[in-house]
Amino acid sequence: MIRRRRLQAGHVTRRTALRGLGVSMALPWMESLPARADATTGDAPPLRLAVLFAGNGFHSKEWWAEGQGTGMRLGRVLEPLADFREKMLFIRGLYNAEATKGNIHSSQTGNLLSGAPLAAGGEIRSGTSVDQVLAQTHGRDTKVPSLVLGCERSNPSVHKNYSMLYSSHISWSSPTTPTPLEIYPALAFDRLFKDGAEKGDESVLDAVIEDAGDLRRRIGVGDRRKLDEYLDSVRDVERRIEGAGHRGELQGWKPTLGGPDMQRPADGVPQDIAEHMRLMCDILVLGFQTDTTRIATLKLNNDHSALRFPNLPRADNPAQGIDYMIHHLLSHADTDDWLRVNQFFIEQLAYVARRLDAIDEGGRSALDNSMVLFCSSMLTGSHDNSQLPVVLLGGAGGRIRGGRVLDYTADSNRQMCRLYLSMLQTSGVPLKSFGDAGEPLAEV
Repeated sequence: MIRRRRLQAGHVTRRTALRGLGVSMALPWMESLPARADATTGDAPPLRLAVLFAGNGFHSKEWWAEGQGTGMRLGRVLEPLADFREKMLFIRGLYNAEATKGNIHSSQTGNLLSGAPLAAGGEIRSGTSVDQVLAQTHGRDTKVPSLVLGCERSNPSVHKNYSMLYSSHISWSSPTTPTPLEIYPALAFDRLFKDGAEKGDESVLDAVIEDAGDLRRRIGVGDRRKLDEYLDSVRDVERRIEGAGHRGELQGWKPTLGGPDMQRPADGVPQDIAEHMRLMCDILVLGFQTDTTRIATLKLNNDHSALRFPNLPRADNPAQGIDYMIHHLLSHADTDDWLRVNQFFIEQLAYVARRLDAIDEGGRSALDNSMVLFCSSMLTGSHDNSQLPVVLLGGAGGRIRGGRVLDYTADSNRQMCRLYLSMLQTSGVPLKSFGDAGEPLAEV
């Protein structure tokens, strides 16, 4: 049952918008309403957020970066990102205090994007993740509020008193609800493009009509006339926009694609992990390029992952693949094969960055208008989460300057949630705190 907010007596003087299911429509000035100013325009490309995750950390000696701009030097794990050094922040020293308490895979992953305490003993409780905070604020602007993708199935078991669901999900819609994870490329594609009415397809006026009726009964005659004129003008604009859309005359910012430029993937989960990851990367980019979604997470594997990599040649015998050991066990030693697997994951990040950077949005690329965060729940496979591996690509619409290494290892306030708070504020969500952070990272 849909519950609509009802206008209560005494609230008129504080009212500045009509609201409906997924819709908020600003009101004009009225005698009974305070003056307000809006500075929003429809001419600028939107800001997007993508979070890519790889479980089990990285090679302990090859995850590093030094220097600035094109002179930035990268450890071998990060070599696939060499072309994006000027659009990259390498962030060292941030950590998640709550994740250090259990010090196992599940207790280090379930709160990675929230910093919240995790429940143990069979209970499931984390915190709403940063991507979903953004989706709950800005998600109504697009057909799909957030796209949550994965390349490995969720693990429902329990490990050392913590649910392995924590290891399987980085996106949480509420403290008790991991966001449903789509691992089937075809279904992810359908979610973006399958025909069907969505909330965003409805008339704005139809969505707020009940709220408008409540307001009309409680304001004076002069304001009623003004409200009716305003609603009539909005309806007229809606009709004109619809007609202009049919004629291809819409002005302002428009997505560079009006629909998918790739075929629907085959049903099922691809047997080739490289194909699976690449399809999910393509779907993420396509969601941004068509403005079907502006918020996405892509979990390339689980923490405590069981993936194998027959597609990658072994260091000691290139004729054979790295499928003799699962990802989790590989992470326990700094071998050349482990390094190659690390690079394979970074190649997925580089692919997304390259695709976004090739999309021209009028002076900036889609990468310049995005924040693409790459992280893991531990620095190395030995469960070291005294600091977390963090790379941030993109310019956030000119708000973030890349080509820098930020080092917080000596900072007493080095909460990972300070980064999330910075990203939220950059995205127009003016929270004063998030998770265990009370201030943003000013350098970001």
